Amino acid sequence: MLELYHHGSSVCAAKVRWAMVLKDLEFEAHYIDILKGEQFDPEYKKINPKAVVPSLIHDGNIINESTVIMEYLDLAFPEKQLTPENPLEYVKTRYWTKALDELLHPACGTLTFASSHRHIVKKNLSEEELAEFLAGTPEHSVTVDWADYKKQIVKYGFEAPGVADKVRLYDKYLQQMNEDLKNSKWLASEEFGLADVSLTPYVNRVAMMGMNGWWEDRLPYLEDWWARIQDIPTFQSAILDWCPEGLTNDLMTFGSQSWPDVKEIIGT
Repeated sequence: MLELYHHGSSVCAAKVRWAMVLKDLEFEAHYIDILKGEQFDPEYKKINPKAVVPSLIHDGNIINESTVIMEYLDLAFPEKQLTPENPLEYVKTRYWTKALDELLHPACGTLTFASSHRHIVKKNLSEEELAEFLAGTPEHSVTVDWADYKKQIVKYGFEAPGVADKVRLYDKYLQQMNEDLKNSKWLASEEFGLADVSLTPYVNRVAMMGMNGWWEDRLPYLEDWWARIQDIPTFQSAILDWCPEGLTNDLMTFGSQSWPDVKEIIGT
């Protein structure tokens, strides 16, 4: 039996959900509202001490870390492989997932909170609830200093230390995707695979915040890839449909309002 603890807007949860759908795996979904602080519940922290999503339970065994979960699923359920068998394509996939885990994901957390989530939590939580929400973050979560850094982002937004650098880092990897896609149809090869599944939620996050101008008329190979990604039949059901309508609207509203700040930082 497979159980997935996830959230609608979590990029890490989205890539695991899509991998499971693409592999035709049935799972019991447990929705953890990370914008209300449900990930800080002591019972959930027994499953995931970092208080993040997703977490997978397979026959009573806990598997955490989204990239590790996806690799585990390919080993445990090899009938529909997402990981390339060709050694060079496998290595290229690993380069992408390693960069994502180490650099792009923390940059995404920063971009998301500075652009939209800080406005969402301020709108939906009382001052007391917001303080409790910020205090609940473990010191080692998205990064080793995420607890304190998140407080600064929620308070100062794009003026918080290091935010502009993280936005520029995000831009660097979108440009690298564009460069790689000059040479092959998909990120690691001519076949759609794990690299594409892994990076899709990070491009989708930008799109959901109304920031498509990041690549339109600027990164043509990425723009073409993104159009083809959206044409995959399971993209909508596995990624977009799990995000509640209100949250989808908030991401678009606050993200669009923040696009001028992002645009100025990346110099478009």
